[in-house]
Amino acid sequence: MATIETDSESRREWDSGEDQAPDGAARGSALPPGPDATIDAHHHLWDLQGLRYPWLVGPPVRGHFGPYEKIRRDYTIERFLHDVRNQHVVKSVHVEAGADPADAVRETRWLQGVADRHGFPHAIVAHANLAADDVAGTLEAHCAFANVRGIRMLIRRPGELRKDDPGGSLMGEPAWRRGFARLGALGLSFDLQASPSFMVEAAVLAADFPDTPIVLTHAGLPLDRSVDGLHAWRRGMRRLAERPNVWVKVSGLPMTDWHWTVESLRPLVLETIDTFGVNRAMFGSNFPVDGLYSDYDTLVDAYRTITAAFTPGERRAIFHDNALRFYRL
Repeated sequence: MATIETDSESRREWDSGEDQAPDGAARGSALPPGPDATIDAHHHLWDLQGLRYPWLVGPPVRGHFGPYEKIRRDYTIERFLHDVRNQHVVKSVHVEAGADPADAVRETRWLQGVADRHGFPHAIVAHANLAADDVAGTLEAHCAFANVRGIRMLIRRPGELRKDDPGGSLMGEPAWRRGFARLGALGLSFDLQASPSFMVEAAVLAADFPDTPIVLTHAGLPLDRSVDGLHAWRRGMRRLAERPNVWVKVSGLPMTDWHWTVESLRPLVLETIDTFGVNRAMFGSNFPVDGLYSDYDTLVDAYRTITAAFTPGERRAIFHDNALRFYRL
C-alpha cells in the first residue's frame, strides 16, 4: 500500500489488492447511486478578482471555442450549483482553469477552501509545469490539499489549438517527461488534452508510464470533421484506447460544433464510448465553456438522450461510477 501524507493531515491511500481499479485508478467507495446520480467529471470555476486568468482578463485569444465574451466574468461555485440544480449532480471534478501558472498553487488553495465551505468540488485537477526545475516542489504543494487528485498541463507548444495550427507537443522533451514521471509516485493522474495530431505520441507516453492513470479530455477534440480529419481522430483514439491506463471524457464536444444538435453529437459520443468501452468513459460538462453554446440542462439531456439505449448499469458507469473510480471519490 502506498500512502501519501499531506500538510493538511489528510491521507490518500492506494491498495495494491482487490480494492484497486485496473491500471492505477483506485476504486472509490460510496452507497449505490440512484439511477440519475451524476458526477460532473470536468468543470471549471474562476474568480477574476482573486486570481489572474490572462485569457479571461487580457486580450481575447483565438481558440477552438470561438468568441467567448459571455464567460469573461466570475464563474463561482454558487453559479455552478445553480446551473446543475436539475441534474442530480452529486459530485464534481474541477479542472484547472487557465490561471496564470504562477498562481497554480493559489488556485488549488482557493478551490480547497471552496470545497471545504460548499462540499463541491470533490476533486481538483491542478496545473503544474512538468518541465520546470521546481516541479517537485509544486507537486508536493498541490498534494498538501485533500481534494487534489491529478494534474493537467496543456501539451501543446506556442500556438492556440486550432484545426489549422495544432502547434507542437511537449511530450518528447526530457525535462517534461521527468516531471511526468513524478506523478505516479505521488498517486496523481494526468488529464491529457490532445487533438488527433498528438495522440500517437500520447499513446507512447501512456505505454512508457503504465502505472499513471491518464484521461483524455474532450473526446480527443475532433475539430476537423472532414473525411481525413475524422479518420485521423479515429486512428488516434484507437491507439490511445489500446493502453489500459487511458480513459476518456465525453466532454467538450460543443467546442468543436458550436451549433450542435443531438444528432450532430450522437456519432461522436457513441464512437468515443465504443472505442474506450463503457467502463473507461465518463461524462464531463466542461462548464462554463460549453455554456457558450447551451444551458447545462440542454447539454446533459442531450448526452442522456444519446445514451438512452444503454443499459442502466452502462449509463450509471458513464455518468457516475467511472469518475468515482478514476478520481478516487
